[in-house]
Amino acid sequence: MKVRSLPAATVIDRTRFNLDFIGAPSPTAQQTPPGSNPCQGVYWTSRLGPPPRVAVIASHYNHDFMEHYLAPYFAQRGLGFLGWNTRYRGAEDQFILEHALVDIGVGMRWLREQAGVETIVLLGNSGGGSLMAAHQGEARTGALAQQADGALAQALMDLPDGQLYISLNAHPGRAEVMTNWMDASVVDETDPVRTDDDLDPYNPRNGPPYSPAFIHKYRAAQEARNHRITHWAKAELDRLNLAGVPDRLFAIFRTKGDLRLMDPSIDPSDRPCPGTYGGHPSVMNRSPFGLGRTSSLKSWLSMWSLETSRCTGGALFERLDLPALVLQSTGDWSVFNTDAKRIFGALGSADKRIDFPAGMHCFDGSMEQRHHVSDLMAEWIAARV
Repeated sequence: MKVRSLPAATVIDRTRFNLDFIGAPSPTAQQTPPGSNPCQGVYWTSRLGPPPRVAVIASHYNHDFMEHYLAPYFAQRGLGFLGWNTRYRGAEDQFILEHALVDIGVGMRWLREQAGVETIVLLGNSGGGSLMAAHQGEARTGALAQQADGALAQALMDLPDGQLYISLNAHPGRAEVMTNWMDASVVDETDPVRTDDDLDPYNPRNGPPYSPAFIHKYRAAQEARNHRITHWAKAELDRLNLAGVPDRLFAIFRTKGDLRLMDPSIDPSDRPCPGTYGGHPSVMNRSPFGLGRTSSLKSWLSMWSLETSRCTGGALFERLDLPALVLQSTGDWSVFNTDAKRIFGALGSADKRIDFPAGMHCFDGSMEQRHHVSDLMAEWIAARV
């Protein structure tokens, strides 16, 4: 495969691309309640040259990836790009891993059967890193299929697999990122105000900078908070089910409490600190816009729980034996260098590479940085197909 060479100053002109909308039913969901297709995506290709034989697919737990910021950059370089959404786009509080994997399989099958793609690259971007790894792992092992039945079991057994995997500014696992971001000083899960002052990361007495002893105590309390919610969710689900109620929603308060957002000496990088994409951590932590701000009981157990989630990083990446590229931007506010190193270390592939390009989480505001990271990925792909 030959990669098209492009100057860094090239302006993205959408008129140069074909943007094909795809809507499709899923084997486990024929339509959404309003009547639309549960699986939807946009396939980006260049209007120059033949249809691509190599394509990238990217999906996320809840974000809409149809207009992914890198879609035109891949298309410019002669690759197809399918920004693919499962039934859970905008519905994170309903997420169930098995059905999301089935929906991703619909997009991959469309690439092979309708678009004529021969090589599929799984792009695990941000939260999608563990999700795409989970899909590949299930396609290879069928572990979840063995615990399912009916149409779900069959769909899981029929998942197509990818040929290459890229981790781009990705979290190792959904339960891990939730735990790392949790404010450990929360006293009552039903009250966003009550706080244990000895664990409050915004109490000047505790830091920053934070002492090793405080960091150790805080991280242990974060894990304990995750386990408390899991224990309650299991008991509450049993209670509801006995009464004929299938599930319920609940709020999760204060999930911008990662100490690394306040103390740059923890996991050093080029990121501005203190800071988050929405503002100062102490303000964002108490806003209603944090990670996983609402969840159903089943979604918590499927996605966020350290104990029960299948979206956790280590086992997912160990099963990935296909060629893999790990990229982590140096100024990222939400994913950190150790996250990338953990993914890289866990990967089961003999052909793996890690790199740290400059930029923020989405290489915001820098077309040059977006071109650079796109070149890194396109050239790595080209060397393997």
